[in-house]
Amino acid sequence: MIVLGSTGSIGVNTLAIAERFSLNVDVLVAGNNIPLLNKQIAKHNPRVVIIADKKRIHEVNHSNVLSGEDAIERTILQSQSEFVVNALVGFLGLRPTAAALKSGKKVALANKESLVAGGAFLDRSRIVPIDSEHFGLWYLLQERPVESMTITASGGAFRDWPLEKLESATLEDTQKHPNWSMGQKITIDSATMVNKLFELLEARWLFGEGSYDAIIETRSIIHALINFKDGSTTAHIAHTDMKLPIAYALLGKVKEQILKPVDLVEVGTLEFRAIDPKRYPVWEIKEELLKHPHLGVVVNAANEVAIERFISKEIGFLDIPRLIVWALERYHDKKPASLEDVFLLDAQIRREL
Repeated sequence: MIVLGSTGSIGVNTLAIAERFSLNVDVLVAGNNIPLLNKQIAKHNPRVVIIADKKRIHEVNHSNVLSGEDAIERTILQSQSEFVVNALVGFLGLRPTAAALKSGKKVALANKESLVAGGAFLDRSRIVPIDSEHFGLWYLLQERPVESMTITASGGAFRDWPLEKLESATLEDTQKHPNWSMGQKITIDSATMVNKLFELLEARWLFGEGSYDAIIETRSIIHALINFKDGSTTAHIAHTDMKLPIAYALLGKVKEQILKPVDLVEVGTLEFRAIDPKRYPVWEIKEELLKHPHLGVVVNAANEVAIERFISKEIGFLDIPRLIVWALERYHDKKPASLEDVFLLDAQIRREL
C-alpha cells in the first residue's frame, strides 16, 4: 500500500494494522516528523519515501527520498500498489486521491477535503471511508429502507463554554479537546463544528441523496445511527480507535478482535445534545450545503483561509464561521463542471478572500 500522512494518527494506526497483518508498505509520505518517519522506515522498509520539505531530505534514513506535492502524485501513478491510504490534511489531499482513482487504485479515505471539494468528480465506488462516523454508517446499513442517517459529534473544546466567551477564544483554547488529542487543524474544525459539516457532506457523496444530520454525544462512544422506515433505530457503538475502520478498509473482512468491546455498564450514562447554531454558527448553512453539495469547495477554501488567519491572530475565533458564511453567499452561483474547475475555483477564492 501507499500511506499518505504516515506520521499522523491515522497513518500510525494504519501502519499498526499493516504490521499486525503483514501487509506490504510500498510508499510512505510524511510531513515534518522526521524522527518518527525514520522509525517507520526501519520497520516497514518502503520502496519510496516522500516528505514535504526538500531541505530536510538529508535527515531521512532512506536511499530514495523525494519531496513535494508533484512527487506524491507522480509516485502514486507509477506505483504498482493497489491501495492508497490518504490521511493528508486539507485541500492538498484532493490531487493524490484523484491520481489514485485515475490509476485504478482503491482509496481508504480519511482526507475529508477530497470528497467535500471534489466529490462530484471522483469515482466514489473505489473509495472506502475510514472516518469512524462513515464506517459506522456503512457497518449499520442493511437491505432495509432507510429514513435518515445521523452521525455524532463530541462538541469540541467549547461545548460547555459560556456563549459570551467564544468571541475571545484563543488558538490554545481550541486545542483543549474534551475527549482526545488530534492535530491542530482538525481540533479547530471540531471546535467550530466545520468537521461535522464536512462529514455530513462526505456522507451525502458516499451514500447518496437522503436525510442526514448530526448530534452531540459527549462520550464519543456512539459514532453513527440509522433510522429505518419501519421505526427502528440502530447505533454503532465502539471505542474511539481508528484501527477498526482501517482494518476493514485494508482487509475487507475482519474475523478477529481489533478493539475491546464497549462495556455499557462501565460507561454508565450517555448524554445527547442538539448542535446549537448559537454556539456553532456554521451550522446555519448545513441544509444549504447538503442541498448544493458542489459548494463544498467554497466552504473548504474559506475555512482553510480563515484558520490560517486565526492562527496568525489576524481574526478572532468567531470570525472563522463568519468568513465561511460570507464566502458561501458570495460564491453561491459558482458550480464547477470538472475537477480542474474545482482547483481553479479554490485558487480564486483564496486570492479574493
